[in-house]
This record gives sequence, C-alpha cells and structure tokens, in this order.
Amino acid sequence: MDLNLTAEEKQFRDELRSWLEANVPKDWSEWREKPIEESFTYLRAWQRKLYEGGWAAVSWPKEYGGRGASLMQQSIFWEEMARVEAPPMANSLGLGLIGPTIIAYGTDAQKKRYIPKILSAEEIWCQGFSEPNAGSDLASLQTEARLDGDDYVVNGQKVWTSYGWVGDWCELVVRTDANVPKHKGLTVLLIDMKSPGVEVRPLRQMTGESEFGEIFFRDVRVSKENVLGSVNDGWNVAVSTLMYERGSYGARLHLIFRRNIGRLIELAHTLQRNGRAAAQDPLIRQKLAQCYAEIEIMRLNQMRAFSRITATGVPGPEGSIQKIFWSELNQRVQQVAQELMGPYGQLQAGDPLALDKGIWAYGYLRTRGNTIEAGTSEVQRNIIGHFVLGLPRSY
Repeated sequence: MDLNLTAEEKQFRDELRSWLEANVPKDWSEWREKPIEESFTYLRAWQRKLYEGGWAAVSWPKEYGGRGASLMQQSIFWEEMARVEAPPMANSLGLGLIGPTIIAYGTDAQKKRYIPKILSAEEIWCQGFSEPNAGSDLASLQTEARLDGDDYVVNGQKVWTSYGWVGDWCELVVRTDANVPKHKGLTVLLIDMKSPGVEVRPLRQMTGESEFGEIFFRDVRVSKENVLGSVNDGWNVAVSTLMYERGSYGARLHLIFRRNIGRLIELAHTLQRNGRAAAQDPLIRQKLAQCYAEIEIMRLNQMRAFSRITATGVPGPEGSIQKIFWSELNQRVQQVAQELMGPYGQLQAGDPLALDKGIWAYGYLRTRGNTIEAGTSEVQRNIIGHFVLGLPRSY
C-alpha cells in the first residue's frame, strides 16, 4: 500500500485541518477529565457541529451523509483529530458500528429513518449483544423474541452494554427460533430504548464511571418492521457489526497511543529515579522503546487491514489480530507508565499532586477491560486460529 499522499488526499487533509483549526472547542481541556456522565452533553454538541460541517462520518457513502472517503482519507481524518486533540464524538457506536450495519442490511425506510439522526447525535445508539451466560459465546444468548401479530415480544437480559445508560436506540440480537442450531435462530431488532418494559441498570466500574449497564426486557413490543436484515439471519448481521468494531477501531487508537508514549518519554526526562532522570535508567529506556516500536507495528497492522477492506469491501477476521494487539498493548503501555511514575501514577483527578490531572491512574484502571470488551483475547485467538490460520475449530 502506497502511504504517500496524493494531491486529492492532501486537499482533503488541508480542508479538514482548516475546518478543525476554526471549530475545535477551546475549552475541551476543562471537560476531558470529567466523568462521561457529565461531559456527554458537551460531546453531543461537538458531534452536531461536525455533522453540520460535513465531517461526522467521512467514510460513509455520500448518499448517506458521508464523504465517501477512502481508507487513507479516513486515516488522515483520525490523525488530524488527534493532532489538534479534538474531543471524541458522542455517538461512537452509531457512527462506527451500527450505522454501517444499517447501511449494509437495512431497508430504504430504515436508512431514511435512522441514519440522519445517528450522524447528528440526535439519537444515541447502544449495542445489545452480551448476556450473563453468553458473553464470549454470543450464539448461546437466550433473550427471546416471539412474534405476536405485527410485533415481536421481547423478554430477556443484556449486560456490559456500552452507552446503555444514555442510548435512545439499541441494535439488539435476540433468539427467534429455538429449534435450529444456535447460530441459525438469531435475529437483529432495532429497538427504541424508551419502549415500555425496557429497564437499564448502571454498572459502576473501578474507574468510578458507569460506562456500561445491564438492560432488562419484559414483554417489550417491537414492530416486525424493525428487523434488521432477515429473520433468523441475525448471526451474519451481528458478525458484520463486530467486524467493523474490530477491524476499524484501531485506526484512531494508534494515534492516541502514539500521543501517550510521546508524553511518557517527556516525563522520563523530568521524573527522578534513583537520583537521576528516569530516562537514564536502561530498563525504563528499553520498556519505552519496546512500547514505541509496538505502536508502530500497530499502525502497520492497521494499514494491512485497510488493504484488505479496499480489496474486499468488508473487514475480515484479520481484525481480530488488531483487536488483540491494541488491547494488550494498551495494558503494557499503562503498566510502563505506572512503573515510570511510581506512587504519583496512582493519584487520580482532583489530587493536587496528580500528574496530568490523573489521566494515568484512570487509564491504567480502564485498560483492565480492554481484553474483555469487543470480544475477549481468548475468543479472538480462536477466530485467528480457525479463520486466518486454518487450524481446526476449538470447542
């Protein structure tokens, strides 16, 4: 893949750079350390501004409000966003995962109804996949949808639902046929989270946030017009959503990681270790260099994933390689940060002695979930072994 920018890509970059310089909010540094529950309205307004400027979903086709951006242009977009330290967008699941799935599988009526409000952040989306006894083994889910006239009646429970606490709509995987192999009896429904019978309970994490929640469905009625794709073909729809999640998410993460390692290198020259700058400690230098090299490997792996998508039109199982890599790499980077900072790394936001307003304590705690969310490392290794390397399926 040629990584040199073409004239068209340079024009795209310059237009975006100019827009960001004029529009990125100046007070983001005051908001970024607040719990997500407090900053969400702020992030929603920022996405609305991106939408009005035509930048909310650059990768989407133009007919759906995007720019039809190439993969290289998408990479430019995230790099420029990271360069100016722009806030993230509120509707991240809707933009990155669920919107593309609706574009791929939805009816014309569904696309017309849902896509514009995903872009504008008027409606926030969550993803109802995992259950208490069906996390890594999604096909074992038990949430049931029974057809009753023109509606499905849904009963069951979902857990670890990101943005469930603020979601307006949910891409929900349910069982519609219990008499066929477990992968073949699933259907995806688009469900209004304000429907009678939907109850959301927050799950507080060790970071102090309630980023995840559990959702209970009790006799929730959903019109059969809200089936996404075909009835009993929900496995393929859900897998497509997961492929978007695992295949493209690393494009923006490696930029965050690169910024983090740059900051750690700066700190290594100022923090003292055994009476001298930590950067003079050969062990610290080796660990920082290892992280730096692995972040570059992550970037190159992402370019390989982009090459595949360019050739096939859809992300493939190689996305699992990137998911394992970024999730475990982030844990290693945050571990090195704690070793570098010592006791100061444990100080959280609000403590006057905390380095960088406590982001390193938060980052370390948050990384504990990286190897669980979006599919555990164990599941990703099974996918790679079977679908990429051709090894026998693991049971």
